[in-house]
Amino acid sequence: MSRHETSPTTVQPASNHRPNACCFCWCCCCSCSWNEDRERPWRASRETKLETIPNCEACAKPTPEEVRGWAQSFDKLMKSPAGRNVFREFLRTEYSEENMLFWLACEELKTECNKHTIDEKARMIYEDYISILSPKEVSLDSRVREVINRKMQEPSSHTFDDAQLQIYTLMHRDSYPRFLNSAIYKSLLQSVSRSSSES
Repeated sequence: MSRHETSPTTVQPASNHRPNACCFCWCCCCSCSWNEDRERPWRASRETKLETIPNCEACAKPTPEEVRGWAQSFDKLMKSPAGRNVFREFLRTEYSEENMLFWLACEELKTECNKHTIDEKARMIYEDYISILSPKEVSLDSRVREVINRKMQEPSSHTFDDAQLQIYTLMHRDSYPRFLNSAIYKSLLQSVSRSSSES
Protein backbone atom coordinates (compact mmCIF):
# COMPACT_ATOMS: atom_id res chain seq x y z
CA MET A 1 0.00 0.00 0.00
CA SER A 2 1.18 3.49 -0.77
CA ARG A 3 1.35 6.22 1.84
CA HIS A 4 -1.49 7.99 0.08
CA GLU A 5 -3.83 5.01 0.47
CA THR A 6 -3.21 4.72 4.19
CA SER A 7 -3.34 8.42 4.92
CA PRO A 8 -5.70 9.23 7.79
CA THR A 9 -6.55 12.54 6.14
CA THR A 10 -8.35 10.88 3.23
CA VAL A 11 -11.96 12.09 3.43
CA GLN A 12 -14.90 10.03 2.23
CA PRO A 13 -17.83 11.91 0.63
CA ALA A 14 -20.34 12.63 3.37
CA SER A 15 -23.36 12.14 1.13
CA ASN A 16 -22.67 8.43 0.59
CA HIS A 17 -22.54 7.41 4.23
CA ARG A 18 -24.43 8.86 7.19
CA PRO A 19 -23.48 6.85 10.28
CA ASN A 20 -24.61 9.61 12.61
CA ALA A 21 -28.10 10.48 11.40
CA CYS A 22 -29.10 13.35 13.63
CA CYS A 23 -32.76 12.60 14.12
CA PHE A 24 -35.68 10.27 13.60
CA CYS A 25 -36.96 9.00 10.28
CA TRP A 26 -39.74 11.60 9.96
CA CYS A 27 -37.02 14.12 9.35
CA CYS A 28 -35.64 15.49 6.09
CA CYS A 29 -32.04 14.39 6.35
CA CYS A 30 -32.10 10.72 7.19
CA SER A 31 -31.58 7.99 4.63
CA CYS A 32 -34.52 5.92 5.85
CA SER A 33 -37.41 4.34 3.93
CA TRP A 34 -39.49 7.51 4.29
CA ASN A 35 -37.01 9.32 2.08
CA GLU A 36 -35.67 6.55 -0.16
CA ASP A 37 -37.85 7.44 -3.13
CA ARG A 38 -37.01 11.14 -3.05
CA GLU A 39 -34.82 12.57 -5.76
CA ARG A 40 -32.11 15.00 -4.62
CA PRO A 41 -30.85 16.59 -7.85
CA TRP A 42 -30.43 19.95 -6.12
CA ARG A 43 -27.93 18.70 -3.54
CA ALA A 44 -24.82 18.63 -5.73
CA SER A 45 -25.59 21.89 -7.54
CA ARG A 46 -26.66 23.91 -4.49
CA GLU A 47 -23.83 23.28 -2.04
CA THR A 48 -22.96 26.11 0.31
CA LYS A 49 -19.54 27.30 1.42
CA LEU A 50 -20.91 27.46 4.94
CA GLU A 51 -20.26 23.81 5.74
CA THR A 52 -21.03 24.49 9.40
CA ILE A 53 -24.74 24.42 8.54
CA PRO A 54 -25.76 20.75 8.73
CA ASN A 55 -28.20 19.08 6.36
CA CYS A 56 -30.51 18.90 9.32
CA GLU A 57 -30.54 20.37 12.81
CA ALA A 58 -30.25 17.89 15.66
CA CYS A 59 -33.60 17.66 17.41
CA ALA A 60 -36.04 15.33 19.11
CA LYS A 61 -39.07 13.94 17.31
CA PRO A 62 -41.86 16.53 17.61
CA THR A 63 -45.02 15.83 19.59
CA PRO A 64 -48.42 15.94 17.86
CA GLU A 65 -49.17 19.15 19.80
CA GLU A 66 -45.94 20.71 18.52
CA VAL A 67 -46.67 19.74 14.91
CA ARG A 68 -50.23 21.12 15.16
CA GLY A 69 -48.81 24.28 16.71
CA TRP A 70 -46.79 25.00 13.56
CA ALA A 71 -50.09 25.75 11.80
CA GLN A 72 -50.97 28.35 14.43
CA SER A 73 -48.07 30.68 13.71
CA PHE A 74 -44.94 30.95 11.61
CA ASP A 75 -43.02 32.02 14.72
CA LYS A 76 -43.83 28.68 16.41
CA LEU A 77 -42.60 26.83 13.33
CA MET A 78 -39.34 28.79 13.15
CA LYS A 79 -38.63 28.53 16.89
CA SER A 80 -38.79 24.73 16.67
CA PRO A 81 -35.67 22.93 15.35
CA ALA A 82 -37.91 20.09 14.15
CA GLY A 83 -40.21 22.62 12.51
CA ARG A 84 -37.32 24.30 10.72
CA ASN A 85 -36.14 20.90 9.44
CA VAL A 86 -39.52 20.01 7.95
CA PHE A 87 -40.05 23.51 6.55
CA ARG A 88 -36.57 23.40 5.05
CA GLU A 89 -37.41 20.12 3.33
CA PHE A 90 -40.51 21.78 1.88
CA LEU A 91 -38.44 24.75 0.65
CA ARG A 92 -36.18 22.29 -1.17
CA THR A 93 -39.17 21.09 -3.18
CA GLU A 94 -39.75 24.70 -4.24
CA TYR A 95 -36.05 25.32 -4.95
CA SER A 96 -35.93 28.07 -2.33
CA GLU A 97 -33.94 26.35 0.43
CA GLU A 98 -31.40 29.18 0.26
CA ASN A 99 -33.87 31.37 2.19
CA MET A 100 -33.70 29.06 5.21
CA LEU A 101 -29.95 28.52 4.81
CA PHE A 102 -29.41 32.29 4.79
CA TRP A 103 -31.64 32.75 7.85
CA LEU A 104 -29.77 29.98 9.73
CA ALA A 105 -26.39 31.44 8.74
CA CYS A 106 -27.46 34.84 10.11
CA GLU A 107 -28.61 33.24 13.36
CA GLU A 108 -25.24 31.51 13.68
CA LEU A 109 -23.37 34.74 12.95
CA LYS A 110 -25.21 36.49 15.80
CA THR A 111 -23.69 34.03 18.28
CA GLU A 112 -20.11 34.89 17.28
CA CYS A 113 -17.93 37.16 19.41
CA ASN A 114 -14.52 36.70 17.79
CA LYS A 115 -13.82 39.55 15.34
CA HIS A 116 -11.85 37.39 12.91
CA THR A 117 -14.58 34.70 12.84
CA ILE A 118 -17.27 37.34 12.33
CA ASP A 119 -15.35 38.81 9.37
CA GLU A 120 -14.85 35.38 7.85
CA LYS A 121 -18.46 34.21 8.27
CA ALA A 122 -19.89 37.54 7.10
CA ARG A 123 -17.86 37.33 3.89
CA MET A 124 -18.99 33.73 3.31
CA ILE A 125 -22.63 34.72 3.86
CA TYR A 126 -22.18 37.61 1.45
CA GLU A 127 -20.60 35.40 -1.23
CA ASP A 128 -23.16 32.61 -0.78
CA TYR A 129 -26.40 34.58 -0.53
CA ILE A 130 -25.98 38.28 -1.31
CA SER A 131 -23.59 38.39 -4.25
CA ILE A 132 -25.35 38.63 -7.62
CA LEU A 133 -22.82 36.05 -8.85
CA SER A 134 -24.10 33.39 -6.47
CA PRO A 135 -26.52 30.72 -7.71
CA LYS A 136 -28.08 30.84 -4.21
CA GLU A 137 -28.65 34.59 -4.15
CA VAL A 138 -31.64 35.51 -1.95
CA SER A 139 -34.21 38.05 -3.07
CA LEU A 140 -33.55 41.40 -1.39
CA ASP A 141 -34.56 44.94 -2.30
CA SER A 142 -31.97 47.50 -3.38
CA ARG A 143 -32.18 49.50 -0.12
CA VAL A 144 -31.22 46.46 1.99
CA ARG A 145 -28.43 45.56 -0.44
CA GLU A 146 -26.97 49.07 -0.16
CA VAL A 147 -27.05 48.85 3.66
CA ILE A 148 -25.25 45.50 3.55
CA ASN A 149 -22.64 46.78 1.10
CA ARG A 150 -21.86 49.66 3.47
CA LYS A 151 -21.73 47.41 6.53
CA MET A 152 -19.44 44.90 4.82
CA GLN A 153 -16.59 47.41 5.07
CA GLU A 154 -16.61 46.65 8.81
CA PRO A 155 -18.77 43.53 9.34
CA SER A 156 -20.42 42.80 12.67
CA SER A 157 -22.60 39.97 13.96
CA HIS A 158 -25.64 42.10 12.98
CA THR A 159 -24.56 43.07 9.45
CA PHE A 160 -27.40 41.10 7.87
CA ASP A 161 -30.23 41.89 10.32
CA ASP A 162 -32.33 43.87 7.80
CA ALA A 163 -31.82 41.23 5.12
CA GLN A 164 -32.63 38.42 7.54
CA LEU A 165 -35.89 40.12 8.53
CA GLN A 166 -36.81 40.61 4.88
CA ILE A 167 -36.21 36.92 4.09
CA TYR A 168 -38.10 35.85 7.22
CA THR A 169 -41.05 37.99 6.09
CA LEU A 170 -40.82 36.55 2.58
CA MET A 171 -40.90 32.96 3.87
CA HIS A 172 -43.80 33.81 6.19
CA ARG A 173 -45.88 35.53 3.52
CA ASP A 174 -44.96 33.41 0.51
CA SER A 175 -43.85 29.87 1.46
CA TYR A 176 -45.53 29.24 4.82
CA PRO A 177 -49.17 29.13 3.54
CA ARG A 178 -48.15 26.63 0.85
CA PHE A 179 -46.23 24.59 3.43
CA LEU A 180 -49.37 24.19 5.56
CA ASN A 181 -51.20 22.77 2.52
CA SER A 182 -48.28 20.60 1.42
CA ALA A 183 -48.15 16.81 1.40
CA ILE A 184 -44.99 17.02 3.54
CA TYR A 185 -46.77 18.77 6.42
CA LYS A 186 -50.04 16.84 6.11
CA SER A 187 -48.32 13.43 6.06
CA LEU A 188 -46.20 14.36 9.09
CA LEU A 189 -49.33 15.52 10.92
CA GLN A 190 -51.05 12.19 10.15
CA SER A 191 -47.93 10.24 11.12
CA VAL A 192 -47.47 11.84 14.56
CA SER A 193 -51.22 11.73 15.27
CA ARG A 194 -51.36 8.02 14.36
CA SER A 195 -48.31 7.13 16.50
CA SER A 196 -49.78 9.15 19.37
CA SER A 197 -53.12 7.31 19.24
CA GLU A 198 -51.35 3.94 19.06
CA SER A 199 -49.27 4.57 22.18
